[in-house]
Amino acid sequence: MNYFDLRKKIEEQFKQNGIDELADIDWIMVEVLGIKRSMLPFVKEISGKDQEKIMSAVQKRVKHIPLDYIFGKSYFYGYEFKVDRNVLIPRQDTEILVENIVKDIKSKNKPVKVLDIGTGSGAIIVTIKKETNAECYAVDVSKKALEIAKYNAEQNNAKVEFIESNLFENVPKIKFDYIVSNPPYIESDVISTLQAEVRLNEPILALDGGVDGLDFYRKIINQSTDYLTSSGKIYFEIGYNQAEIVKNLLENDYSQIQVYKDYGGNDRVIVAQIKK
Repeated sequence: MNYFDLRKKIEEQFKQNGIDELADIDWIMVEVLGIKRSMLPFVKEISGKDQEKIMSAVQKRVKHIPLDYIFGKSYFYGYEFKVDRNVLIPRQDTEILVENIVKDIKSKNKPVKVLDIGTGSGAIIVTIKKETNAECYAVDVSKKALEIAKYNAEQNNAKVEFIESNLFENVPKIKFDYIVSNPPYIESDVISTLQAEVRLNEPILALDGGVDGLDFYRKIINQSTDYLTSSGKIYFEIGYNQAEIVKNLLENDYSQIQVYKDYGGNDRVIVAQIKK
């Protein structure tokens, strides 16, 4: 069977199961066949063995399992990360967070310490380590998430100290130049309305931010000042509608608050410097 015939067959299965992301068909084939997407139209014959692999992935995808979990890997900031259902799939929007903190670190021209709260797959802190000379630490309350984060650090040759900790609970009493976090920020009663790919597969622990979605911002902000240097900064990823309220939470202890938008034009990152 050639590419076009197999794709048509899979499209029907996608449509029957309410899967709108038809581009995923190509990405499944690319992964199985080991070729570039641009070469797919030139594939005249797909072997029976490869067809089986492709259809096996398709059967998982029509059950609303994301491709990243099907193939056990994701790409972030140009680096490859192992992922499974114990960690969130890294989002492109989170690259805005990393891009801004990396730029900030590089402008310092001095050694800095960075702490990542709720590291998950380790995508944020591993990328920061790869892109800068920062001394990097990361915490997560999930032992299984930390195992994946450690693996990702090793695979990317990034030296990071990982700590099993509920927020700052087990963090050593040292001062950091930066605290960064992409905390759970979805309101509890919104979880059930999320896309099936997210709701049925990604860890609720990493999504649920409490009744108003702000539980973790409050906790992190309240404790963060004890762990920052006198000129330290805090970087958060935020929900598209949370900039003003997170800004209000920061204003007691922080100043020079800035908000950055994501690729879709939504508020996505907030950064603030501790008041001296």
